[in-house]
Amino acid sequence: MNQKILDILSTITDEEKAILSGEPYINRELYYSGQKKDGSGDEIDSARVLADGKLIDMRPHVRFVHFPLHTHNYVEFIYMCQGETVHIIDGQRITLKKGDLLFMNQHARQEILPAGENDIAVNFMILPDFFGTPFSMLEHEDSALKDFLVSCLTKKDIGGNFLYFNVSGITQIQNLMENLICNMIDEKSSRGSDYKMINQVTMGLLFLNLLQHTDTIRVSRRSYEQEVMFRILRYIDDEYKDASLGSFAKDIGEDEYTLSRIIKKATGSTFKELLQNKRLNKACELLKNTDISIADISVLIGYDNTSFFHRLFRRKYDCSPRDFRISNQ
Repeated sequence: MNQKILDILSTITDEEKAILSGEPYINRELYYSGQKKDGSGDEIDSARVLADGKLIDMRPHVRFVHFPLHTHNYVEFIYMCQGETVHIIDGQRITLKKGDLLFMNQHARQEILPAGENDIAVNFMILPDFFGTPFSMLEHEDSALKDFLVSCLTKKDIGGNFLYFNVSGITQIQNLMENLICNMIDEKSSRGSDYKMINQVTMGLLFLNLLQHTDTIRVSRRSYEQEVMFRILRYIDDEYKDASLGSFAKDIGEDEYTLSRIIKKATGSTFKELLQNKRLNKACELLKNTDISIADISVLIGYDNTSFFHRLFRRKYDCSPRDFRISNQ
């Protein structure tokens, strides 16, 4: 990361100065709006940490202090600029290292161990309405994997409340994160300037790149079904020509019935339906962008029986592969 940006993010804040001068706890007034009747009040309030009217805001992670167990009423993601930080999320210990990304939905329970002076992270606090533009940029990514990734950031019922991306070695993602941080630093110092669209488009590009590197995703170890779903959807995306539920089940040592139940619960579709959709989406891509014969496309996507391919295609798109090619050239 650019040294100038690191210098800005490394500056000791007033909050950190108070901690270093002997205040051993976080200043609750900066994060919480009040206590519940039981006195716990452990939900960080977006009204405290986001500037008025903002859908997204950024602040350096506070160092030198233990941040007790808490939740958020917004989506949070953390980018590790330098050094490392230790988080305990839903009981699972995670060490973020330089270049890593951590997304948490509103249901994650998080605790953070004290960070040192050279451990530089940034926290992004995001309201759900911010994601409209970024998610719209994924519309043409017709992938069940995309749908599942989006649901992980917005829902609780998928079994896990966080996604951890080990992407330190992926230059495009690192560049996008640096751009996003620069935008938000500039926005804070530029009165009257509105970087909302720039930030949303940058976030959309980040998601598009993360979809190309889903092998870097780590999920809650408590969420076996979520982990299995990521593996199934990656398998379909990569091996659609020869993929089969039986082969996948054998590879991971699970029975087909259990996998079928997990797939149906997570996506509302069967393995066969997900595979057919992937194959037909690939066929559309080849019909639009290549001169490969329709018979060869049928074989390339996994259908040796061309007549069967034609029936499936017409059932989904209400036209023949030939007519689809003509109308899209």
